[in-house]
Amino acid sequence: MTQKTELTRDDLWSLEQYSTERAEFRKKVMAYKKNRQIIVGDSARFCFEDLTTIKYQIQEILRVEKIFEAADIEEEIESYNPLIPDGKNLKATFMLEYGDIDERKVMLQKLKGVERQVWMQVNDLPKIVPISDEDLERENEEKTSSVHFMRFEFSDEAIAALRNGGSLTLGIDSEFLQPNVVQIEDPIKATLAADFATV
Repeated sequence: MTQKTELTRDDLWSLEQYSTERAEFRKKVMAYKKNRQIIVGDSARFCFEDLTTIKYQIQEILRVEKIFEAADIEEEIESYNPLIPDGKNLKATFMLEYGDIDERKVMLQKLKGVERQVWMQVNDLPKIVPISDEDLERENEEKTSSVHFMRFEFSDEAIAALRNGGSLTLGIDSEFLQPNVVQIEDPIKATLAADFATV
C-alpha cells in the first residue's frame, strides 16, 4: 500500500477556509499529537511528525504570516515536506524545554552534542542513530540548540519486528538527562509503527 508522503497545495485550506476550520482542526491535532510525543527525562520532548502534524504547522504559518500567494505557499510546503516520514523512517522534532531562562542557558551548554547521543532500538537489533539537522547546523562552539530535526532510518528487519509487536526503545546517552531511556508502549508504539509503509 502506498502512503502519501508529501503535501500539495490541494491538501491545504485557503486562509478564509482555515479561519473557519481552525478551532476544530486544532483541537483534533492536539489530541492526535498525544500519541506521537515522547518525553525523556524532564525536559527532552520528541514530537514524531507526519502528514497531519505538518499540515497543521503549515496552515498556522500561512495564517500568522498571512501568506496567500501561490509561490509563497509552495515555498512553505517545500520547506516542511522533508519532515514527513517516507515509509522507511520516523521523523521527529526534538525539543529541549526549560522554563527558566538561566537554567536553559546552562543546560544547552552542558548538552552540546546531544543530538548525536539519541538512538532508537527495536528488540535487540542494532541501535538506530538519527540523522540530525539536515536543513542547517543547530549547534555552535558553546551550546546546542533547543530544537533539532531528526530522521531515524529503520532497516526492513527492524520495521518487520516492530510490526510484529517487537519492543521499541528511545534513549539519549547523556548524564544530564535522567532517566534517559524510555520503553515506548502502545498506543504510541502502534501509532509510530503505522508510519511505516506496508510491504
